[in-house]
Amino acid sequence: MKQNQVLRFVKTNATLIALVVLTVALAVADPTFSTARNLSNVARQVTIVGIIGVGMTMVILIAGIDLSVGSVVGVAAVVVTLLMQYGLSAWIAVPVTLVAVGGLIGLWNGFWIAHYRIPPFIITLGMLTIGRGVALTLSGGSSVPVTDPSFANLGSAYIPPVPTLVILAISAVLFVYKLVRDLKSGGQRNADRLAASIVIAVAGFALAVYVFGRGDGLPVPVAIFVVIAAAAIFVLGQTRFGRRLYALGGNEEAARLSGINIYQTKMVVYVTVSLLAALSGILLASRLNGASPNLGTMFELDAIAAVVIGGTSLAGGSGTIGGTIIGALIIGVLNNGMSLLGVSSFYQLIIKGLIISLAVWFDVLQKKK
Repeated sequence: MKQNQVLRFVKTNATLIALVVLTVALAVADPTFSTARNLSNVARQVTIVGIIGVGMTMVILIAGIDLSVGSVVGVAAVVVTLLMQYGLSAWIAVPVTLVAVGGLIGLWNGFWIAHYRIPPFIITLGMLTIGRGVALTLSGGSSVPVTDPSFANLGSAYIPPVPTLVILAISAVLFVYKLVRDLKSGGQRNADRLAASIVIAVAGFALAVYVFGRGDGLPVPVAIFVVIAAAAIFVLGQTRFGRRLYALGGNEEAARLSGINIYQTKMVVYVTVSLLAALSGILLASRLNGASPNLGTMFELDAIAAVVIGGTSLAGGSGTIGGTIIGALIIGVLNNGMSLLGVSSFYQLIIKGLIISLAVWFDVLQKKK
């Protein structure tokens, strides 16, 4: 590639390059970090924030924000465990919780934001407090154990290695197909990036085989996250709804004049992010085999950090799910690496705050060019 093409590639894939550098540095600092088991644990930990981050990306794309997702995680975890204590099976309690917690909270937030145009920061900040209070009230301020043994499979089970390898192979084929299709539709502009994209794809596939293709296999939560992320990538890139989100975030008044239903679009987005936050709470309760009313505290920080680090503009109208996935991986790798190196949790908060500040600063610099 020519020098200008290399510079363009570095600029376009800055977060991915940062992830690779961070991973290599941590692997050198502590060999335990690069073991397949540890990387599998990192992937499992990333799923919770990653799933929330997918919904948060859509919210920030329309120039909104949702500070209530951490509380939604806590409420959903408490509600799903209580429903099982009241006699419902796990497979009934899960969808009921998604609708009763994620659906209703999303409708509440969306209604006030879309209908009365109240700033989303205020409405979701209020729901953050309300949700935490509901979780504490329902649980009595104490942990709630899981009574249905099958519920643990949702957050702790693995897809065996052989089916995992088949899934990875199919995913690789679909990715290559997408690359070829983009090449045909984009001409020389995409042709210049094809070689680099193939290298990235091969490296990612090899790493996935190393981490998941042996031992226990692919964790079920990771598989759920991959499906959700793939669906979101398709929606944002290939559907009218996705184009509406970018248009709405770019200029709401212009979007309104072009015939986009602003109210409906905002309602769908806020319901979606709440549903995904509720799903994360359910997965977390399953993995921990119990629920605490304090689950999800500060998750909104990690989700927003993943989205911003991934390149989504806080002003709206610009960003990708792929970037958010990389941002979530950076947060997960950083958390895991700092824990392995014995970095105090106090310093970890400082470091993550600085990273968010730098990511926003970089976003501002990009807009000035």
